[in-house]
Amino acid sequence: VQLQASGGGLVQAGGSLGLSCAASGFTLDYYAIGWFRQAPGKEREGVACISSSGGSTFFADSVKGRFTISRDNAKSTVYLQMNKLKPEDTAVYYCAAGYDYSGRLPLELYGMDYWGEGTLVTVSS
Repeated sequence: VQLQASGGGLVQAGGSLGLSCAASGFTLDYYAIGWFRQAPGKEREGVACISSSGGSTFFADSVKGRFTISRDNAKSTVYLQMNKLKPEDTAVYYCAAGYDYSGRLPLELYGMDYWGEGTLVTVSS
C-alpha cells in the first residue's frame, strides 16, 4: 500500500503549483482523499479533501477560492491545484486516504487509513 505525493517545489508568491497523489496497492475508488500540510513549527492541518466519487469536496477557509481538488480513479490519482500561492502556504504537503462513507467529509487528521510521504512547497515573497 502506497500513496506517493509529488509536484512540490519553489514558486513565487502569486504563482501556481499542481500536486499529485498516486495510490497503489489498494482500490482508491473506495477512499476519500485529503491533502494536509505542516509548516515549520506548526501542527499538521487539513487543506482540502474529496469524496471517493469526487462528488463532494471541502476546503480550509485559508485556501478557498485558490485551491481545487480533483481525482481520476481510473489513474488512481488525486490532484491538488494551488493558485495564487502565498508565503503562508509554505509547508510540507501530505496526502492521506480514509475509507469513505456517508458523512465522512471533511476528513479529520486522525483516523486516516494511509498516509503518503510529503512533498515540500515553498512560496517565496
